[in-house]
Amino acid sequence: MTTPTAPATAPTAAPTATKRIIVAITGATGAIYGVRLLQHLQSLPGIQTHLLISDAGVLNIHQELDLKRKDIEALADVVHAVRDVGASIASGSFQSDGMIIAPCSMKTLAAIAHGFADNLITRAADVVLKERRRLVLLVRETPFNLAHLRNMTAVTEMGGIVFPPLPNFYHHPASIEEMVDHSLARVLDLFQIEHQLAPRWQGLNQ
Repeated sequence: MTTPTAPATAPTAAPTATKRIIVAITGATGAIYGVRLLQHLQSLPGIQTHLLISDAGVLNIHQELDLKRKDIEALADVVHAVRDVGASIASGSFQSDGMIIAPCSMKTLAAIAHGFADNLITRAADVVLKERRRLVLLVRETPFNLAHLRNMTAVTEMGGIVFPPLPNFYHHPASIEEMVDHSLARVLDLFQIEHQLAPRWQGLNQ
């Protein structure tokens, strides 16, 4: 008498590790930073993006890039309405790896600095901070007044990262896109996301 053997089962594939990144585009100049960020994240495996665009952000996208809202929304995995404060990303129970606001207006910065969660962008940022996740603000303004500087200090003290996307020239950029991508490379490094956006510094050529 033989003992029946259990039927063979196919090995279960290991789940794909996915990073969830919330991306917001607000009304400051520099819409290209948010758009190219989405393009790069879309091209990388294992990244899920949740997108928010403010009304002023839509205006800037059209003015600066001659694109429409639907063109940008097509680059994201999930799109949320800015006024939908009941969305998943408004809760700390929503698991994310953090949030990038690119560009970040001084109005949005001020709202985050003072906990004024009046829309889904500022509420999501508030959630990221309270859950001790990574918040990166690509603030765009010049020159800064004292209110701007104090708000940046407040956000930094809460654990956020203030990241003015300042171009560098030591790698001899040949286009605006190269300058933008070099800043975005540093942003992706903050989230430990592998990329090929810009060469890494190897030291001065002697």
